[in-house]
Amino acid sequence: MMDQEICLDLDRLKRLGMVEAIWGANKSCEQIEYILKKLEVAGQLGLVTRVSDEKGSKLLSIFKDAEYHSQSSCLTLGAPNLIDPSLGEVLIVSGGTSDLKVASEAALSLKFHGIHTNLLMDIGVAGLHRLLKNLSRIEKASVVIACAGMEGALPTVIAGLIPQPVIGLPVSVGYGVSGGGNAALQGMLASCSPGLLVVNIDNGYGAAMAALRILKSRICEENRSRN
Repeated sequence: MMDQEICLDLDRLKRLGMVEAIWGANKSCEQIEYILKKLEVAGQLGLVTRVSDEKGSKLLSIFKDAEYHSQSSCLTLGAPNLIDPSLGEVLIVSGGTSDLKVASEAALSLKFHGIHTNLLMDIGVAGLHRLLKNLSRIEKASVVIACAGMEGALPTVIAGLIPQPVIGLPVSVGYGVSGGGNAALQGMLASCSPGLLVVNIDNGYGAAMAALRILKSRICEENRSRN
């Protein structure tokens, strides 16, 4: 019965250079176990996002090569790809420590694909001097993922200061009209900084894959130029 219900995209890694991520929040432990076993048999890595501590503990008892990452609520199966310095660095910056879970999901997703990644926390626009103090560090990154809740201003500010691709990652942090991240999302979509890319609320994995596409497109272009 399970075979008829779950159809895996085992060609995604070859086609897109991305492992097939598993959304764990709305799947049972048994469903996740089934999918991971299929990936294991196929010799592929497993990345499960939004995994509760309870599910993580159960899955660790089943898969000896699995690792649960509590900070990002993710579970991985198999050794991540080796870091490839030629792809460049993705710097993930955050307005505050409340964004850490979403930022960590993005960081883990990139590291799992062999991308050099760093986190820079607590540089929100409420203390603009903190951002300006770290500007020289931010300017060295190949791609920047900017996480922000409340009104979500941080990505707009960064995109107005550096020429590199900036990906806005709205986070469901804030009071009242912040609306679970909707104010941040709409603020980023209405940004006056041209070329700011925006992903969905709390979508750390999606932001990471957008950054991965940008980095890999550069390598593809360089290879075409050589040929």
